[in-house]
Amino acid sequence: MSQFEEVNVHGYEEFCQAIAERKGKDIFVYFSGNKDAEGKSWCPDCVKAEPVVRGEMSNLPDGSVFIYCQVGERTYWKNPNNDFKKNLKLTGVPTLMRYGTPQKLVEEECLKGNLVKMMFTED
Repeated sequence: MSQFEEVNVHGYEEFCQAIAERKGKDIFVYFSGNKDAEGKSWCPDCVKAEPVVRGEMSNLPDGSVFIYCQVGERTYWKNPNNDFKKNLKLTGVPTLMRYGTPQKLVEEECLKGNLVKMMFTED
């Protein structure tokens, strides 16, 4: 079983703080639409991708960090000037990225377990 830290954040400010507190670590971030009281996201692809991503988390490198980031409500996400689109160049949710590298999986790519595993296991 790999040893990694999981962090759950809401919004851009909390995301930035989580990153700043873990400088120098291997950080993976999963961006998803906000969840409602029942724990269901407004983003249908996010709902389908989450179990795939979680199913591969045993492949995360030891000592790495997995940040689960809810990007906000649908109206905020749809705004082209939201912080995630402006500052991180995100184009869709779900997005899984290795922070600080060009490696990322966007939307349907997050539904492919083999791609998620590659993201977690390859340098």
